[in-house]
Amino acid sequence: MDIPVFILAGLLVHCVFLVSIFDIYFSSPLVHGMTPQQTPLPPPAKRLVLFVADGLRADSLYELDSSGTPRAPYLRSILENNGSWGISHTRVPTESRPGHVALIAGFYEDVSAVAKGWKENPVEFDSVFNESKYTWSWGSPDILPMFAKGATGDHVYTFCYAAESEDFGAEDAAKLDIWVFDHVKSFFNSSRSNQTLFSALNEEKVVLFLHLLGIDTNGHAHRPNSREYQENIKKVDEGVKEIASLIDNFYGNDGKTAFILTSDHGMTDWGSHGAGHPSETLTPLIVWGAGVNYPQKVTSQFFEDNFLKEWKLENLKRLDVNQADIAPLMASLIGVPFPLNSVGTLPLEYLNSSALFKAESMFTNAVQILEQFKVKMSQKKETTLSFLFTPFKPLSDSEQINFLKKIRLYIQQEKYDEAVSLCKTLINLALEGLSYYHTYDRLFLGLSIAVSFVGWTTYVILVIIKSHTNLTKTVPANKKKSTILFYGFASAGMIIAFFLLIQKCPWTYYIYCLLPVPVWYAVVKEIPVIQDLATSVLSLHIGQSIGFLLVCILGIEILVFSFFYRSALTVGLLVFAGWPVMTQLWIQAKTKALIWTLLCVLLAIFPLMPVVGREPNIPLVIAAGLLTLLMSSFSLASLCKSENKYRDNEDLKVYFYQMFSVALSTYVVGSTHNSLKIKQGLPIMNQIISWMTLVSSPVLLLLSPTFLFERLFSILLSLMSTYLLLSTGYEALFPLALFGLMFVWINMEQEALQHYGLSLKPKLAVFNFTCAMDITQFRQLHLDDVRRSFFFVFFIVTAFFGTGNIASINSFDPASVYCFLTVFSPFMMGGLLLLKVAIPFVLVSCAFEAVQVTTQLSSKSLFLIVLVISDIMALHFFFLVKDYGSWLDIGTSISHYVLVMSLTIFMMVMNGLAQLLTAQRLGLPRRTKHHST
Repeated sequence: MDIPVFILAGLLVHCVFLVSIFDIYFSSPLVHGMTPQQTPLPPPAKRLVLFVADGLRADSLYELDSSGTPRAPYLRSILENNGSWGISHTRVPTESRPGHVALIAGFYEDVSAVAKGWKENPVEFDSVFNESKYTWSWGSPDILPMFAKGATGDHVYTFCYAAESEDFGAEDAAKLDIWVFDHVKSFFNSSRSNQTLFSALNEEKVVLFLHLLGIDTNGHAHRPNSREYQENIKKVDEGVKEIASLIDNFYGNDGKTAFILTSDHGMTDWGSHGAGHPSETLTPLIVWGAGVNYPQKVTSQFFEDNFLKEWKLENLKRLDVNQADIAPLMASLIGVPFPLNSVGTLPLEYLNSSALFKAESMFTNAVQILEQFKVKMSQKKETTLSFLFTPFKPLSDSEQINFLKKIRLYIQQEKYDEAVSLCKTLINLALEGLSYYHTYDRLFLGLSIAVSFVGWTTYVILVIIKSHTNLTKTVPANKKKSTILFYGFASAGMIIAFFLLIQKCPWTYYIYCLLPVPVWYAVVKEIPVIQDLATSVLSLHIGQSIGFLLVCILGIEILVFSFFYRSALTVGLLVFAGWPVMTQLWIQAKTKALIWTLLCVLLAIFPLMPVVGREPNIPLVIAAGLLTLLMSSFSLASLCKSENKYRDNEDLKVYFYQMFSVALSTYVVGSTHNSLKIKQGLPIMNQIISWMTLVSSPVLLLLSPTFLFERLFSILLSLMSTYLLLSTGYEALFPLALFGLMFVWINMEQEALQHYGLSLKPKLAVFNFTCAMDITQFRQLHLDDVRRSFFFVFFIVTAFFGTGNIASINSFDPASVYCFLTVFSPFMMGGLLLLKVAIPFVLVSCAFEAVQVTTQLSSKSLFLIVLVISDIMALHFFFLVKDYGSWLDIGTSISHYVLVMSLTIFMMVMNGLAQLLTAQRLGLPRRTKHHST
């Protein structure tokens, strides 16, 4: 296979592996075609007011402050005297969009929907707002429009502030909540002089939704333990009190208004959310008003956490719910049909109504979830051959009829408790059945991908052995055998395609199930290589072979372990520190070996540090900038002194521009964070400099000479000027330590090359990347090259996890992008944070490119070994993906697989980028010197 074709095939195969995980584990759970279900009895409330305090943690609202007084006095008095309370348990990802969908539509949106945007609806869904007669909503332009767009008809009205108002650098984000409260007040005041609006407000089945974003914005900007966050809670408490009083007065205290206050997600102590930490998944729920139970006094209650004692609420019954349970609660209170896709179970303990109403509501809930089960089952039945279809036995057609008859009979006989108990059993079975049919094809698809994975990895190993080693003999291909093989695999592919066609499977199934055919065809075609390899392995000393295999397995396991525990990287780096001693390299290069050991130990400290962003430390960022300038000055001085007949001193000017850029970045970081500290926002001049630095850095880098040391030095300066702008603490020192180790690594590999007598040592001082591209005679691979490739993968993983576990969404700190923007923009912020993650990656890739060319290896040969190592890791994580256990475990297992697959694809791209950054140079017109004759 040609090299460009091989790379393209590799990219496509890995893209399929990456996307498959979303089809296998994250396909949309929604089904359509159900009949709306509504409780046949009159509801207790005519209208419902929903307050969602975005980003509000349960403990932040319920706990008392240092003086023993509640942070939210009005809401505290409500839960003590007028309503019911508890904790609403959210699910991963703890982001605003999925949180609101769970609250208002009653189902848990699949994670892939987060990537499709906050404002649009990737899938159509029903909601309490859609089922209401009228809904008026106030708040963020990121949340409200998606429920208006999802509604049928024109009865969901939205009032949003400008997107620019969501500014993390603003004086006080509480103004967002004050805007909402003020607009609700003016809305009710204006309705008195607007007869159409007045009569609409007096209808039944009305919802008023107040989305309060201030707490979330203040939490991101100042952290949840800050004065700003806690003051914002007080302002929300006062606002809720005013609005509740205003609405009660407007309706003449008719006692027909129900109120709910909750949150879409919580927040970590370091001001982020997205993962499954309890501070993110535990949100408050306070319900009061029409149809809601009064506080229930208890002498004791048991929960695994110790919050009740901390909050001084031991004697008030705590009623915990899942976030999706709030949608059926709202539907039941105002008598609208339960949202069609809701999977929530009505929390009866919140209702203060007759036993008949509770039983009927529960029956409606059970039928509504059963409807989804029936649609899901019929869909799966239609797309599966009858003799292969395995139904969900606990809910066969006869069992369903049995359940419904029994429940109806219990209600007629006024055995309401039995009816409710049976409804809960039916709901649980229907939810189990929904999950059963939703994951029906998971094993079959998973096996297809695993078979492709093993086939692809085997093929890459065979390509390495065939093209880059002396282990095989070139045997002329047997055309007859090749033709039989081709037709055999083509027939297998046609049978699989026909099988999928008659089952009306989605087009993606064809890709996953047919992929093993060409992959294994390519493997089987190389049978002579496999035979030669087997002969070579058998001729080796068995102890050596097993030892080599065990070392490889141990190395890969350490890499896999590091995804769970960053400290594994520290262990690995300390082992690396002893590498020169283990291989006797220190004898021939004592100084280099000592520097290597010291830098390994220095870098080993970073994985032991807390995750970045939790403790901002701007003086450390400034120190990193000054250290970069100091190192640059020494390097520049040594460059000026060194004699290189190929170098033009005009080239040194580029380094002065780059050093100026680093100095400017250092100033901007300090200046911006000071400005934000005194709440003066992001200075426009700083913002312009930051964006200009980001754009100009790669250009300056490509203007520098392509000599090995000079180009790598230029890469460091260019990347550091951007990295400093994206740093908030100790991580600013990380690229410096990493670059130091990478530079010594390049030198150490030269010594290793000489040590094993593989080739003569080139002079690194005058080594030019552009000349390296002209090498026509590459050497064959040696066993030591596997170690080189492993070093690269290990350094790549260290670059990723060295300063934080980015497999978790909540380890991203929005403060990192404050030099560029402070107004909330998820994709712009996400892009900048990914750039920050990629910078250490680029450093390692460029160093690896230097190792490849200076050790006279084809860049493809080493890269193929890297591909094998990363694919074995990816296969490891593929089998570690789980869909059971805690949401934290599920989310972590999937994000690890996605991360290692992205890493493999990214490394393919980075391989090309490293060649561009090291070997390409932009030519500028130079002044010609005139010599007098």
